[in-house]
Amino acid sequence: MATKKTPITKEKIVSMYMTYKLDNIKRTLTVYDFTKANELTETEFYKFFGTIESLEKDVFKMFVEKTVALLQKDDNYEGYDLKTKMLSFYFTLFEILTANRSYVLLSLKGNTSNFKDIMNLTSMRISFKKYVASIITDEFRTKNEQFQNFQEKAIQETAWIQLLLAIKFWMDDSSPSFEKTDIYIEKSVTVTFELLNVAPLDSLLDFGKFIFKEKIYTK
Repeated sequence: MATKKTPITKEKIVSMYMTYKLDNIKRTLTVYDFTKANELTETEFYKFFGTIESLEKDVFKMFVEKTVALLQKDDNYEGYDLKTKMLSFYFTLFEILTANRSYVLLSLKGNTSNFKDIMNLTSMRISFKKYVASIITDEFRTKNEQFQNFQEKAIQETAWIQLLLAIKFWMDDSSPSFEKTDIYIEKSVTVTFELLNVAPLDSLLDFGKFIFKEKIYTK
């Protein structure tokens, strides 16, 4: 009796590819070679990915998605304030990155001088920014509604740059259990939230509106 083949999933293909890439560092990777080595059909591959490049982008996106899924399994998560949610995200994500460190280093090493332009991280950036947008609370929003959209985008971009810097620090970290990275994350997130204090921003906007009105109505 023929053995029934285990259904192929997106996650399984990604896992196979990560191992395959580490085992074939010096080779140019193609869909043909990858599927042949892993006893897949090209049809099975193309059901989920159009190219090897699109698969590589999805690896880092899936790291973020897995992080969020794990956080949402925690019954206490929804009750966390914004800073605690962000710290929880970081520590969970970096546990996943550490579990896949060899692959991450292979994918990103040599590109860190232009980190923001690394194609493998484009899908991760979109997924991460969506997560940040979903957890921003009114406490960190300016009362000026016209400015809120700009402020939200600024927070997302700032958080993304902060994440890139944390990944770069972690890649260079040689401390046991990457304990220096943990300290870096704690301090960088704390500084960011101090800078996100909207009280001075609202005061500045109010002052700007006052000056604008005064200049118009006193002419």
